[in-house]
Amino acid sequence: MFKKIITIFSLTVVLAVGTFAGNTEAASAVASNEIVSSAKNLIGIKYRYGGTTKTGFDCSGFIGYIYKNNGVNLPRTAAGMYSTGTSVKKANLAVGDLVFFNTSGKGVSHVGMYIGSGKFIHASTSKGVRVDKLNDPYYWGKKYVGAKKVADVSVAKK
Repeated sequence: MFKKIITIFSLTVVLAVGTFAGNTEAASAVASNEIVSSAKNLIGIKYRYGGTTKTGFDCSGFIGYIYKNNGVNLPRTAAGMYSTGTSVKKANLAVGDLVFFNTSGKGVSHVGMYIGSGKFIHASTSKGVRVDKLNDPYYWGKKYVGAKKVADVSVAKK
């Protein structure tokens, strides 16, 4: 009888943990979708050097704005952001990871946010907030420096 009670108890715990884990995955997907959605809502806002608001963004101002609105404070510059977080291999990018580029020839000078499907969102000097392909063979693919996970997007809150 005691073995039967232990077995039932163990199964209950396993089911409860499995259900909790399933809910965590669902919450993760929602939070990831929220951060991407909040970033995409800003597509078309013009580029402004030093800009950190909806009146105009530079690249790090845009990323800082998105993350701050999702409960994460980041350094002000792309280089500062690159010095934080945990490195992520390109093959292991997840939605919300920051992607970095050398556009000036002097180290990290541009930042965007990976949004999945090989794309990232960023504030470009020529067209403002937009989505581009990470492996664009004509520009971004050649300028890529690396990526960082600066926050667990699944727990970032608005």
